[in-house]
Amino acid sequence: MFKLDYNDHRPVYEQIKENFKTLIVTGAMAEGEAMPSVRELAAILGINPNTIQRAYKELEQEGFIHSMRAKGSFVAPRKNTINERRKEALLLQMQTILSELSFGGVEKQELYAVVDEFYKEGK
Repeated sequence: MFKLDYNDHRPVYEQIKENFKTLIVTGAMAEGEAMPSVRELAAILGINPNTIQRAYKELEQEGFIHSMRAKGSFVAPRKNTINERRKEALLLQMQTILSELSFGGVEKQELYAVVDEFYKEGK
């Protein structure tokens, strides 16, 4: 699945959350796929179940997974994987990146081509 980097400055729950987000966004985990149970993943990674629970809670708040009582957590449908707050944060990051690219001399048409190619590939 993935490994934790104990030399990483980020908290363990955040590393878990980001690893799952990558698996979900890239399609490695499909819509509706069951997430590992909190206890199962805690045992595999050798960490406290509360750490996993926190990562899952944040993934759910951000719209990447949804929980069903007594059944577990599942990957959310792709179109519903982003809430308004997260969308605003990502767009702000994008503006920062675009500012730097513009400052560096990257033309608007080149950026359009990158975005167009991304959506053509069906990502």
